[in-house]
Amino acid sequence: MDIIGSGPFIDWEAMTGLSKFWIDMISVPLFSAVAGVLVNWTGVYMLFTPVNFRGFYVPGLKTLFPFIPRKVQQLPIWAPGGIIGYQGFIPARAEKMACYIVDKAVARIGSVKDFYYEFDPQSVAVHMSEVVKRDLRPLVSSVMEREHPGLWRDMTPAMREIVYDRIEAEMPGISERALERIGENVEQMIDIRLMAMKFLKNNPEMLKDIVWNISAPELKFMIRIGLLGLPFGMLFALVIYYYGKVPYLDAIPGWVVVLTGAALIGVTVNLLAIKVVFEPAEPQPRYKYLWKQAKLAKRQPQAAEDFGKLLATNVINIPNVADELLNGPRGDRVRGFMEDIVTQELDRVLGPLQSVVRAAVGTKEFDAIKAGSMATGLEYAPTIINDEEFNAAQAAKIERFARDKLRELSPAQFMELIYSVIEQDAWLLYVHGALLGLGVGGLHLLLFGS
Repeated sequence: MDIIGSGPFIDWEAMTGLSKFWIDMISVPLFSAVAGVLVNWTGVYMLFTPVNFRGFYVPGLKTLFPFIPRKVQQLPIWAPGGIIGYQGFIPARAEKMACYIVDKAVARIGSVKDFYYEFDPQSVAVHMSEVVKRDLRPLVSSVMEREHPGLWRDMTPAMREIVYDRIEAEMPGISERALERIGENVEQMIDIRLMAMKFLKNNPEMLKDIVWNISAPELKFMIRIGLLGLPFGMLFALVIYYYGKVPYLDAIPGWVVVLTGAALIGVTVNLLAIKVVFEPAEPQPRYKYLWKQAKLAKRQPQAAEDFGKLLATNVINIPNVADELLNGPRGDRVRGFMEDIVTQELDRVLGPLQSVVRAAVGTKEFDAIKAGSMATGLEYAPTIINDEEFNAAQAAKIERFARDKLRELSPAQFMELIYSVIEQDAWLLYVHGALLGLGVGGLHLLLFGS
């Protein structure tokens, strides 16, 4: 049986002077190549875009939704209240994707203590001292005027200078001792995994950028490999031509053959693209894998550098760590710890003068001065950490640390970092390939008939 020759609108044989066989051999591969590129391009696009859900209200959908199969309910096309639309796979699965990235990457790079000491607490202490010294006098005056204005007014300028000079001289030591004590207890103060997970979950744009920037060359390759639709289309054209000459098979309607083949090509180019990029992690004989090793695994050193840079610049950086310490779930514990440090350091600074000050203002008022000192210090903290040049220098240290650790991973461990993000929803890409293939096959039927 001849499947393709003349469509419902155009007599291709009459117009081109070609036989049905050659019309098949030209049109099917071209349509298949377009379908392959379109399937993979839209598949990659669907992974990342849009970051935020976009959709519209459908009357009655809210009532029908509970009856939709659970697997379909998991698709990123639904929103509460009867809204249907779409959101990129990775942003839509931000919480789950963040869990995979953190568990597979951050946990393997190092513990919270490892990250903390990579920030180089000594250089942070020096930076803190320099920043605080610039505003030391206003800070001390602010605390004293707020907590005990009478005592501060009664002090002569010379006495105030003694307080300023004493605190300024002690500041480097205070900073270093405080950061050293934080380092000793940092594992009780912050969970680096939860911090990174929460940040990525709340910033799906950043999650999208991490995955894209690490694997951009491979994702672009996935689009180009869609051109394999051309040779697949040539084979399919031969199937179309000869299937009608095989007994029993000629009973299958032509349109079924065309649509089935188009769907299979859509799935196959998608499947091959993912396999070539992500499998196998370790080099294999060519009789097992023609491409020997996954493209991303071959690029591990560069991908590790990109990953480390994004992690250090955007996720595990000084502002995020400081915010988690002070405002995270363990913030109360950290504040109590900081209060102990301030109390001890204030006692150290005042030295023999503290008994005189305590006698002059009273124990209750003296304790209020200590509490006010801590509160002012915490209010001032953003000034210390919002130095872009300093933060960039510290981020470079984390970048090198993360890069080196990621490069030390075996190819299998490294591949797991990225593939685990996509693997969970790979079936959606295959379904997408089949549906788009059906669409292109339907268009071919419309133009060329069956």
